[in-house]
Amino acid sequence: MLTVLESIKLSTEYLEKKGIESPRVNAELLLAHILNCKRLDLYLAYDRPLSDREIELYRSFLKRRGQFEPYQYIIGWVEFYGLHFEVNPSVLIPRPETELLVEEIITGYKDSTGLRILEIGTGSGNIAVSLAYYLSGAKITATDISEKALKVAERNAVINKTEGQIRFLLNDIIKNKLDESEFDLIVSNPPYVSQTEYYELRPELKVYEPRVALTDESDGFIYFRVISDRASSLLKDNGKLFFEIGEGQADSVKLILQDHGFSEIKIKNDYFRIQRVISGIKK
Repeated sequence: MLTVLESIKLSTEYLEKKGIESPRVNAELLLAHILNCKRLDLYLAYDRPLSDREIELYRSFLKRRGQFEPYQYIIGWVEFYGLHFEVNPSVLIPRPETELLVEEIITGYKDSTGLRILEIGTGSGNIAVSLAYYLSGAKITATDISEKALKVAERNAVINKTEGQIRFLLNDIIKNKLDESEFDLIVSNPPYVSQTEYYELRPELKVYEPRVALTDESDGFIYFRVISDRASSLLKDNGKLFFEIGEGQADSVKLILQDHGFSEIKIKNDYFRIQRVISGIKK
């Protein structure tokens, strides 16, 4: 019978041979999920033997991870900004760098009341739900092109008890204008991977995560242009537009914002010193 430590060592070797990044971390995260404990708790239970059922489930998880399926899809959830979110292949997996986008908004608007927020491309709802949770009284309209994604987002709003603050709406921002206005701010983490870059992505992204949430099938800037254009009629005067951007895109997105009449443009680096969040004010 295998112990926790023996299982982790064997699993790490297996995932390493399969070319999985951070194999030890992945092996520990999957086992911690099976044992319903925190990853750090495994270090206190190295000698604990695994049952036959636990070993069988662990092997099935490892096989899926060895085929590059993201561990978040395997366990079915992810933590984002201190909250719990359900995820499946219908939605992009929330990334730690997107927490910076949420943090910027929460920090800037924590003392505001009666906020009206529009999120374009809500996916799992991680941004909209986090803003609703931490900005008391904010009313949020969250749109997405995918009906399946919206269903996941709606469940996440219920899980985090924010459903009363968020209205979810099926909409393709490129094809359809929203018949609304007077939003205090607009936020979007749009598909910003170019078509060329898409084919160079790791299998976890290219094979498993929704393509429509990753690439605009063009130069990576279509959504920035369209949203910046639409925002002029959707925002209040002095309303603010926030984007998450990809590495190396800051200068180009800044020009797009300026071309559409935005000023006081600010760029924020993530924890790896990559320019990750950009914002501008509608004058």
